Amino acid sequence: MGQLYDQALAPTGINAAQFNLLRTVEKLSIPTQSELAGDMVMDLSALGHTLKPLIREGFLSLEKDTNDGRRRIVTLTKDGRDKLKEAKSYWKPTQRRFESTVGAAASNELLALLDYLASPALRETLLK
Repeated sequence: MGQLYDQALAPTGINAAQFNLLRTVEKLSIPTQSELAGDMVMDLSALGHTLKPLIREGFLSLEKDTNDGRRRIVTLTKDGRDKLKEAKSYWKPTQRRFESTVGAAASNELLALLDYLASPALRETLLK
């Protein structure tokens, strides 16, 4: 699956993980690194690794929280919003093709299962 979306996004210069990260920052608005890692079900070091190229390219910025210098705020820049818009134009037809191939019901079931696998409730159950 990852290869399908990586290939679709190749003309944009970002991969599926980077696309998902940009999309999640957009969804969360102005998250801290910890909030972003939690939402993406990643540890902070893995998140940092994924953030670096997006910061270097100017798609995201990482600044100290003015209220708490220990926290870092992740922001989608104008270039990041533009890149995300471009990437969505490649993502959407690929997603439609996937859904038409596997069917809407199976696609929705897969998304629901993935959401459950990434949920805090499952993590808490497994860590008991």
